[in-house]
Amino acid sequence: MTNHRIYTTSVASVYLHYIAKAEKKGRTKAEVDEIIRW
Repeated sequence: MTNHRIYTTSVASVYLHYIAKAEKKGRTKAEVDEIIRW
């Protein structure tokens, strides 16, 4: 089985991108954190 990029990507490496996207859509960092921690 090949190593797909999704399996080697850490949450920390995309976290800031999640925050930026959420803020563009009018959401807050706290809301992103709440969803990630469920």
